[in-house]
Order: sequence, then C-alpha cells, then structure tokens
Amino acid sequence: MNRKVYVTRALHNSVMRALGNICEYDVNNEERLATHEELVNAFKNYAAVITMLNDPIDAELISQAGPDLKLIANYGVGFNNIDVKAANEKGIYVTNTPDVLTDATADTAFTLMFACARRVIEGDNIVRTSTFAWAPKYMLGYDITGRTVGIIGAGRIGTNFGIKAARGFNMKVLYYSRRTSLHLESVGAQRVGLEELLERSDFVSIHLPLTDSTRHLIGAKELAKMKPDGILINTSRGPVIDEKALADALARHVIAGAGLDVYEHEPDVEPALKTLQNVVLLPHIGTATFGTRKEMGFMVIRNIEAVFAGKEPPQMVRV
Repeated sequence: MNRKVYVTRALHNSVMRALGNICEYDVNNEERLATHEELVNAFKNYAAVITMLNDPIDAELISQAGPDLKLIANYGVGFNNIDVKAANEKGIYVTNTPDVLTDATADTAFTLMFACARRVIEGDNIVRTSTFAWAPKYMLGYDITGRTVGIIGAGRIGTNFGIKAARGFNMKVLYYSRRTSLHLESVGAQRVGLEELLERSDFVSIHLPLTDSTRHLIGAKELAKMKPDGILINTSRGPVIDEKALADALARHVIAGAGLDVYEHEPDVEPALKTLQNVVLLPHIGTATFGTRKEMGFMVIRNIEAVFAGKEPPQMVRV
C-alpha cells in the first residue's frame, strides 16, 4: 500500500519528525508556494497531500489525482482553497484543523483591535524616528473597555472572541449570525441584523468563512453605515471585504480605522491601504504561535493515521 505523503510547505520540526515516524514523505522546503507542477506530481503519486490555505486545489487538479490518493489534509481551519465536492466525488477525503487555532485567531483579533484603537503602529514609528513630548491632546485614541463590539459570524472563533470581550473588557456584544448562539447570549450578547450591528458597534470584528454569500459582504454601502469613529477588524477571509471600498472609506475617514490579517487577493494587498496610517496590516499570522502551529500539525497527522488505517478521518470536511 502506498503510504507516501507530500507536504506543500515545511511544518514545525516536531511535526515533521512525527510524520516521519508513520510514513515516508517529501516536502517543499523552500520559502515559496508549491508550484502547479509539484501539486500535479503530488496528486498523481502520493497517498496523502498536506496542503496550505493558499494552495489552489481546484477540480482540474483533483481530476489528475492518481488511484492512491486518499486524503487532502488542509493545514488550517479554512478550506475554501479546495473544491471539496470534486474531491469527494473522486473518493478523496478532505480534512481541516478546527478548534486548536480558535484562541490564537481570536487573540489576533484583539491584537488588531487594540493596535488600531490606541494607534500602536503610529506610536512605535514616532519613537523610532523622531522625538515626542507628552501633551493632553497628543496621540489620542479610543477606549475599548465598556464599549460595543459587533461580531459578524458566531462560529468557534467569533464566539471565543465575543466571550473574551464581554468577560475581559466588559464590552457590550452584538452578533450577526444565521443561528442563535447560546454561548454568546450567556454573556449577554444580543443577536441583531447586519445593518443594526454596523450602526451600533464601536468595533466590528469579522469571523466568517468565505462563501458565495459572504464574498464582499462588507462594501461601500456597509462601511457607510458604521460609526465615524468605528473600527473594522478582519481575521477571517480577505474577500469578505471589498478592499478598494475599504481603502476609500479609510482615506475619506468614513470610519476611523481598520485592522487586517487577511486580504482579498493575498498575498497582494490593495496598494492604497499601504499608504494609510489608520489601518494596521498583519501578514496572515492569526494562528502563528508555536503551540498552535504544532497542534495543527499533529491534528493533520492524526487524520493521516486514520486514513492509512482504513478509517474515516476525524476532521473530515463535509459539504
């Protein structure tokens, strides 16, 4: 039985050692994405492929999969880079890595919220490049404790973020979701429509998967409904926001600020955003802690072990 695995980007050393204990593997060790040719070769000749969120696994690539390919193991909670339906139709499992990255991603949303509200990047640049003197109106930002945060998407990460906001910072929590979240409502959160959330919130944090219905959910019309001192945070998927509309809204001070960890055309970023002082830009590091990235890798390995044992993988994606 073919038990060879291809890894499109090297994972944490401890994860690679653990993978080597259960199978043979090949890995792209370079600081770049796997090429299309490498992906085609992997799909034709390996039993499992560990993919990253920026690997495009479309129906055309899946159609070239060899008879031994049993698993596409995505290293991340998202899987919009994979045509899951095409994989399932070919009898190939698709898995992801939920739960283990919930805290890290929610904490990144807080990092962006504080950095925007208290102008952390601007302040750091001032200290590094010039002199400063305290004054009553110098570098004023926005309070966080006790204010209202609106959460768009009440899944694992949005719920985690909302509970921390309510319990840790005494924030009033509004949320927009298809379903009622008993966990959020246990801390006093209120479920509202999107328009009401945008109008009432001091901070808006997005925690949605990318689907046809969520693409460009936040555009010029939605941004105009936010408060002039409102701050928008996105740690979910870049295309949920119309990036050009956001850059325009920030430039015209329709909203006060934004914090982004993900981008519409990643790794490219709307050039206008890079010129603005009222936006904080992170390089997609929402899950980038030592502990989280290791646990994501071990979850991938458990899925591979299950498939090699003839079992259904525990984190199988269903569509």
